[in-house]
Order: sequence, then structure tokens, then C-alpha cells
Amino acid sequence: MNDSPGWASPGPAPSDGRPPENSGGSGPAGGAPESTPSGAKWSKEQPPAGQWSAPGTSGQRSHAQTPRPQGWNGAPQGGGWGAPGPGGWGGPPPAAKPGVIPLRPLGLGDILDGSVSTARAHWRTVLGVTVVVAVLVQIADIVLQRFVLPAPMEITADPESNPTEALRQSLESMQDSMISLVPSLLISTVGTLFTTALLTIVVSRSVLGRSVSLGDAWREAKPRLPHLLGLTLLLSVGAMAILTVAALPGLLLGSVGGALLSAFGVLAASVLVIWLWVRFSLASPALMLERQSIGQSLRRSAKLVQGSWWRVFGIQLVTALLTFLVSMIIVMLFSTIALFTDGSGMGELLTGNSPEFGWAFLVISSIGAVIAACITYPISAGVSVLLYIDQRIRREALDLDLARAAGLPGYGTEQPADHTPGS
Repeated sequence: MNDSPGWASPGPAPSDGRPPENSGGSGPAGGAPESTPSGAKWSKEQPPAGQWSAPGTSGQRSHAQTPRPQGWNGAPQGGGWGAPGPGGWGGPPPAAKPGVIPLRPLGLGDILDGSVSTARAHWRTVLGVTVVVAVLVQIADIVLQRFVLPAPMEITADPESNPTEALRQSLESMQDSMISLVPSLLISTVGTLFTTALLTIVVSRSVLGRSVSLGDAWREAKPRLPHLLGLTLLLSVGAMAILTVAALPGLLLGSVGGALLSAFGVLAASVLVIWLWVRFSLASPALMLERQSIGQSLRRSAKLVQGSWWRVFGIQLVTALLTFLVSMIIVMLFSTIALFTDGSGMGELLTGNSPEFGWAFLVISSIGAVIAACITYPISAGVSVLLYIDQRIRREALDLDLARAAGLPGYGTEQPADHTPGS
């Protein structure tokens, strides 16, 4: 890994059947491996003397038992051990925290706190990204809805129609609503694309404790935007294709039985889409930070998620519910204000007619949408990037590379005494 937020392509992951690239001979102590009298060899990444963390009780070497240099939270107590407690010696000292997260395996609270801390620490850049993109998205959506797209057709259900005719009318109404939503979804997707690309760079810098301006984030993210657009389109089109194929047999039948068949098909396909969505949910940060192709980023995400599908799904689900609730509260508040401000639309709604809202309603509700986006976009992007970092820490000891990139002492970042610039 280098010092830039565009991290170098990782070495073979443990899931590949080969050791990670940071398991080589240069460790924090920089020493050569030594042999014990029994012939067993020490790990090549040994910390200096007196800097061991508390030993584990199991003979298996886990991530929590990996020796850490003194740079992790300063000098340890008692010559390297924690203070003794009622039941014996204390645990290892807390992990170093050069940026918004501690360099260790993360929990849900660490990930959410890191996302919020990134938005607070780099609020100028984060706010600049989200406000500009959200305002442009809302302006484009208003122009499309007001001047480009035709008004939605009003389909009045006939109470005396048979079940087949009522089903046909419902399907036509649903089709008309979906067609009117497609342009808005496309615009929102493009806006999310830009915010995800820029905020990924911001979060990656904040993990190392470094500042980043809007111009820096744009220069780092710009070369990867075409690849990110291709990845987004591939995942979106793939999900729509799976749902369409599942619903097609029932749609061809065109009866009540066909509608039930389509419903069951879409339900089963939705389970598959969710499984694939979680499996490839880390492809975006892998593409941006490892500078990989679309296919490589998809394979990379699948390997990182393998064995942790339910954990990744749970964190993504909690984040989606949290952002949805926050966004819904803000949007409903501003929509209510806009509804009472626009008297004509409110009157038509009370009389049961289809309301024609004026500019006051559109402007006020758009302001609420912009505010909601400024709050939820950084959280969603931050969780995605930090979850990717967490999976790499757990599988590949990425925390060691992050510590070196952050300049923490004891990780091979110091220059030798006889080193001279340019030599």
C-alpha cells in the first residue's frame, strides 16, 4: 500500500490460498526470522522487545493475538503488559487511531461512528460534494417532471368490471407510474455515482488522518468514473433482467393465475437479487481504491464477502433502514410544509381530485430532499468504504499497511540513519 488514497492492488488474499503480501520479511522489527531450540520458527513480523500485547489463551494465532508495535496507543504499561486486574493481567492496549477509525477489526458502532466522524472532520468537502450533486439532481428532476415528461394518465377503476379487467387496469396504472419514475431513478443513480466516487476518496484519506479538498477528491476520482458507471449499470441492468425473466411467464399468461405466478417469480428472484447485491456490495470501493477493472472488482468483492455474507448483509441492512428513516422524516416534514404552503394543491387533494402542485410545493419539497441527501449520502458511502476496509483488515491484516501509510512508528516507515535524500 502506498500513501495515496488510491491504494495499491492487494496481494493474494488468504481466501486465494496464498499468504497476503504483508507477510514478507519486513516487519515492524525489521529482523530476520530466528529458530527456537525445538526447530520452530518465529513469525517474521516481530515487534521490538517489551512491546508484546497480552498473550491469548489459545494456541491458534488469531488477529487479536497478532503482535503490535509500540506505536499502537503509545507506550504500554508495565514494560509491555496491561495493568493487572482482579482476574490477572489486563488485555492488550487499544489499537492506534490515526484517523476516524481504530486500526483493528471494526464493529457496527465503529463503522457508523467512522462515517459520522468523516462527515464532521471534513465537513467542507463532504458538504460541498453532497450539496452540489443533490441540488443538480433536484433541478434536473423538476425540469423533467414539469416540462419534459407527459402528465400521468388517470385510470378510473370500474367497480362493475370483472376480476380480469380490474387486474388489467391495475397493471396499466402500475406500468404508467413505473415509466414516469424511470427518468428520476436514472438522475438519482447518476447523482449517487458522483457522490460515491468522491466520498470514497474522502473516507480513505480520513482513515489515515489526512485532510482532502474537493479538488483533490475530484482529481483522484475522475479517472475511475467511467469504470464506476459501468459497474453501476451492470449491477442495475442485471438485477432488472433477473426480475423481468422471473415475471415474464406470468405476464405472458395474462390471467389471475398468471399474475400470481409473476408475483411468486418476482419474490423468488428478489431473494437472488439481494444475495447478489450483498455479494457484490464491496465492488465499488474495491474498484475505486485498488484501481481494478469491473470484473476484477466484482471477484474481489465476492472473495471479501465470502464467509461473512450475513454480517455484511446485517450492517448494510441496518444502514439502509437508518438512512431511510432519517430521509423519510425530513422529506415528510418538508412535504407537509409544502402541502400547506401550496393552497391549490391542498384544496384539490381534500376534494379527492388529482392535485396539480405549483412551484411552491416543488421548491420546498426539493429543499427537504437536498437536506436529506446531505445527511444520508455521507453515511451510506462511509459505511460501504469502512466495511470494505474492515473485511480486508480481518482477512489480510490491512491495518499494518494502513499504519505504515499513516506514518506510525515501528512499521518500517522510518529511514535508516545513514540514508541521505537522493541516494
